[in-house]
Amino acid sequence: MSNEEDLWAAAAEDLEEQRKMLRTEAQKPKEEPAAAAPAATAVAAGRPSSMTSVDDKKLEMILDIPLSLSVEMGRSKMLINDLLQLGQGSVIELTKLVGEPLDVFVNEKLIARGEVVVVNNEKFGIRLTEVISPADRIQSMGS
Repeated sequence: MSNEEDLWAAAAEDLEEQRKMLRTEAQKPKEEPAAAAPAATAVAAGRPSSMTSVDDKKLEMILDIPLSLSVEMGRSKMLINDLLQLGQGSVIELTKLVGEPLDVFVNEKLIARGEVVVVNNEKFGIRLTEVISPADRIQSMGS
């Protein structure tokens, strides 16, 4: 059990180091687009550049953590009386307009926006059109 606890502690330390690095990056002035090319290469490889040094056991442990993903079509406010009047066939007007991107949340934190697509003529999906930057995602974790 001690070995497993050591792995969790090491993974937590690695995550904290990544958060510090991302916060530092977020505070730096924006660089020229050419300077961002190495980071794009690391992301294309499937891992952020800071995770390439993490050994596989530590990485495996955090990759199996379940997350809750939800897509929000819009919101609405209503009185309790109106809520009690709802029945089959009722229509609730939402704040989003037709064609406006939908919000994608992971554990109730906004991570992306996208558009609805139909998958295999039977299921809905979402095509991501905008992904929130890692620095902005880290900042939102504090709020």
